[in-house]
This record gives sequence, C-alpha cells and structure tokens, in this order.
Amino acid sequence: MGHHFELHKDIELAATPEQVWEAIATGPGIDSWFMGRSEVEAVEGGRTSLTMAGHVNEATVTAWEPGKRFANRTEPGPDGSFMAIEYLIEGRDQGTTVLRLVQSGVLGDNWETEYEAMKVGWDMYLGTLAAYLSHFAGRTGTPVTAFRPGAGAPDQVWAAVTGAFGISGPVREGEPVRLTVDGLPPIEGVVDLAGLPTYFGVRTADALYRFLHSGSDRGDTLVLGHHIFGAGQDPARTDQAWQNWLATLPIG
Repeated sequence: MGHHFELHKDIELAATPEQVWEAIATGPGIDSWFMGRSEVEAVEGGRTSLTMAGHVNEATVTAWEPGKRFANRTEPGPDGSFMAIEYLIEGRDQGTTVLRLVQSGVLGDNWETEYEAMKVGWDMYLGTLAAYLSHFAGRTGTPVTAFRPGAGAPDQVWAAVTGAFGISGPVREGEPVRLTVDGLPPIEGVVDLAGLPTYFGVRTADALYRFLHSGSDRGDTLVLGHHIFGAGQDPARTDQAWQNWLATLPIG
C-alpha cells in the first residue's frame, strides 16, 4: 500500500528571483545543478522530462508563474505512486531570494528509505544550486553522470574518494584538493560540500563535482553528478573519462 508524504526545504540564495527562476524552471538551468538532463515546456499544462541512465521520467507542469511559482507532477503509477514538486520564489532585500521547495506524493512499500534518501539528497542539490548561483550564474553547465552499483559501504567508499583528492583526515569545507583523471585536465579546487556519509562536493574555477552514496539499503551505489562550465567541453569524452575513473577507483 502506498504511503503519502510531504517534504519541505527552504534556502536563501545570493541571486535575484529572475536568476533563481532561470535555474529551476528551464532545462539548461536545471542541468547546471540537478541530476541528469532536463527539458521544460514553458507553459502550464506543458511537459517536463528528466533523463538519467537511459531512463526518462516525465511530468506535467501544474503551475507556471515566472519569477514566483513553478510546479510539476508525474502521472500515478500502477501502484498509485506519484511525485509532485513545487517551487515558491520570494525576493528579499539586497538581491537575495528565498526558495521554498515542497515535494509530495505517494511512495511505495520501501517508503521510509526513499523518504530519507530524498530528504538528504535535497540538501546536496540545494547546496549545489546555491553554489551555482553564487559562482556560475548566467552560465550553463554540462552535466556528467556516472554510477558504480555495489561500490562498498560508505566508510570504504568515502575513504577512496576523498583519498583520491588528497584528503587524509576529516573532510572540511574550504579544504584545498587536487585530483587527476586520465584524459582530463588536472582538477584543483576546494571542498564546498561535506555531507558525509551521504555526499561530498568540490568546486573549481570551472566546475562543480558531486559524489553521492546511495546507502546500503539502496545498493551501495556511488553516483557522480558533475556540472562542467568550462568552454570547449566534449561531453562524450568527459562522461567516458569519469566512468572509467569510477570503475577503476580502488575501494576497500
């Protein structure tokens, strides 16, 4: 039997309402901070799509008020499950904006695990949105996604990931890091998200690198969801380089 849920998240962003709207209600904007690749039909009743790992998730736009409110909802599945997302935008003084997120719907039998994953996952994605608007506003990111199912328990995975960045002790935001990925330029930046044991993020001059562990209840999958803002990117080459890095990362 399905379980109804409602999840609320608020965040203050160093951006105007117009900049926030572009980031949360257009395909290129969403691609610059969220998972996968998105498309949005800019009208109430239009369609949205999220493509990741070859799977396309579609929804209907249920609210379209530019600069104020954007919402969409998926069709119910055979078990009655569905997902609805609403964004409310409120401008504040000195060019800042409060974004309120409400996610609701019906989850399946494993609803508790799914709910906890969404709650923590939104912390990473909204943190990435804040970083995007603070450091890359007006630019469009190229999303990079890679997966390693059964990567290992969180402590093993994070030891490998942070070790690859040259971190040997506790992970702290602001800590300088460096990573070499075969086929790509050296990566030099700082830790800007330290949400272990679930997520870890690095910001450079031209990218936001995001690493997420699904948890043991969801397959111990290590997920890479990066956003590259540098010019002259070859998406296919970059995707393959990161998938190779992920597949060969020694864990445990």
